[in-house]
Amino acid sequence: MKKLLTIGLIAAGTTFAHADEAAFQLSLTPDIALKPKDTTIRGVSLGIWSENPQHSLTLGIVNGSTGQSSGFTWALAINYTENYTGVAWAFVNVSKESFVGWQGGAVNYSQGTFKGLQSGWLNVAQDATGVQLGLINYTESLKGVQIGFLNIVKNNGWFDEFPNKLAKGFPIVNWSF
Repeated sequence: MKKLLTIGLIAAGTTFAHADEAAFQLSLTPDIALKPKDTTIRGVSLGIWSENPQHSLTLGIVNGSTGQSSGFTWALAINYTENYTGVAWAFVNVSKESFVGWQGGAVNYSQGTFKGLQSGWLNVAQDATGVQLGLINYTESLKGVQIGFLNIVKNNGWFDEFPNKLAKGFPIVNWSF
């Protein structure tokens, strides 16, 4: 009994010492959840629609990862992130500032910098380093390779020196290093 009481007090003390962190989140919406939106989840997050800073396994229909987040996020519909390191799988993946890792889904969109692998039907990145693998791949600038039906690099210095300035888009493969 004493051991159980001691463990309970230690656990409670740890919880109160790190009130802005939690090991588990369960949510219907960001505002109807066990923990508030500003609580960092370090463990597992399950929800219909969740939105927290995360360093966890996140499973749901719509997953939002705010701030500097990392881990594995799988959503039936949409993953949206600010700054994320890890793996994001969903029908649609959206990254606002930076993404490092693997975005896998029908549509992958990285508004800021992207480093890693994008695989899907449509892959779009502002500034990409790595590989885009899909039917249609588009990026403003690329350090890497695109493989797909249509591959476009808007600012591709690799082809600027050729006569008549070759097109920035190619079928099958495009590259810039």
